[in-house]
Amino acid sequence: MSLRPRGQHAGLRAAAARSGARLLALSPIAIDTLDDSDAQQSLIAALAADIVLFTSPNAVRAAATLASLRARRGQHWLAVGAGTRRALARCGIDATAPARMDSEGLLGLPQLAQVRGKRIGLVTAPGGRGVLAPALATRGATVLRANVYARRAVALPPARRNALDEALREPERVLLALSSGDALDALLAQAPPHALRKVAVVAASARLAEAARAAGFTRVAQASDARPATLLHAAADAFARHD
Repeated sequence: MSLRPRGQHAGLRAAAARSGARLLALSPIAIDTLDDSDAQQSLIAALAADIVLFTSPNAVRAAATLASLRARRGQHWLAVGAGTRRALARCGIDATAPARMDSEGLLGLPQLAQVRGKRIGLVTAPGGRGVLAPALATRGATVLRANVYARRAVALPPARRNALDEALREPERVLLALSSGDALDALLAQAPPHALRKVAVVAASARLAEAARAAGFTRVAQASDARPATLLHAAADAFARHD
């Protein structure tokens, strides 16, 4: 079961097929590019910073629709993970990503170790954990935040809702690949909670694993990142021993 936005299920679908599984693509959230004057002006400022940091592939895609992405000499461009780094590479940007693909991994990069007096452009979305900006400010950096996209909860179409209801007749055969807390909240708001909480969950981070447990899921595995193959390998390691 994939909760990724519409049009972003291909990687997980291919990984599922390689494992002999089928993918149920639900997309309870949509991604909206923020193209108002505030987003455009804040993005221009962020892209001119000493260090430019992108928090997701969606941030890259949205930013690329608003401005030309070009690295200046002496700039460092950072990506939260491999998917974001690949999205930047498609725009011609050679970015650095941490091995640990989350905020803590980014904060551990040498490029962010000594940032006092530097400007850091944070290209992202409203909300989130709120870890990066305060930590960088504590290190003495000036953070120039550009919110270039937003997540929006959307109702599941009737066909998708029927497919979900059918899958939940045998919840023990369902694996939920979890890479977004917002998507989980959006799904829980419109799915039958009792049956849904019987499915297995593989979460892309410790934070998401804890969110799943807090929501009432009891069969929860944790992967090291959100890459499809990583998620499915972690699920196989966790649940093949028990199920």
